[in-house]
Amino acid sequence: MTDHPDTSALHTQLQRDGFAFVTANIMRNLLQARALSDWPAFAASWNDLASDSYLAASGRRRRRRHATFAVDADGATQRRPHQPHYQSLQYNPLQGDIQRWFEPIEPAIADGASLRRILDFCGECFGALAPTTRHWHVEVHQFRIEARVGEAGEPTPEGVHRDGVDYVLVLLIDRANIESGTTTIHAHDGSLLGSFTLTHALDAALVDDARVFHGVTAVTPLDPDQPAHRDVLVVTFKAAAH
Repeated sequence: MTDHPDTSALHTQLQRDGFAFVTANIMRNLLQARALSDWPAFAASWNDLASDSYLAASGRRRRRRHATFAVDADGATQRRPHQPHYQSLQYNPLQGDIQRWFEPIEPAIADGASLRRILDFCGECFGALAPTTRHWHVEVHQFRIEARVGEAGEPTPEGVHRDGVDYVLVLLIDRANIESGTTTIHAHDGSLLGSFTLTHALDAALVDDARVFHGVTAVTPLDPDQPAHRDVLVVTFKAAAH
């Protein structure tokens, strides 16, 4: 295991296309899987997410937790005091211009080996694409999208969108008894640039948010009599003002 896995091919793809789909086998190497020593507990924590009350107000179902971090170019990472998640209407026409307070990510998960390694990887990858950025504002979201008979789950209920940040990582944690959930990438004029489905744990999408839009199609249960969900970790990096 090397200290810094080779991400040059990934950088080239992001610079060329504005996005990259990375399969689980490759991500496992990039994340240095042995560093994910608490992965079973990390993945299991998606069973303890809180209901998204803001989305429930519009008749939709989603569970989530949220945390913010400061990440420096030298690799220093510090969790910040709990704060709301905010997006303007420009980026989220469904729930923009609202300070949304979500339940915090549990300390054992936020401080655990898996999440810290994922943050380190993002810092290395996105930092190489923006070498003049010294400080990053980072938000981490745990999402569970649930699907039921007659009620499809919506991973991106706001539709095809940008997040209003610099870079985004979407990492699949688990999918159970669902079909669809296809990620689509679009140019600013709406034309389709690519599509793929996160199927296996550690499948990932990396996005240059300033250059492309992204969305995910609704998920439906394969077996209508069994629970169905899609669990993802979303990490956003935005250059900090200071």
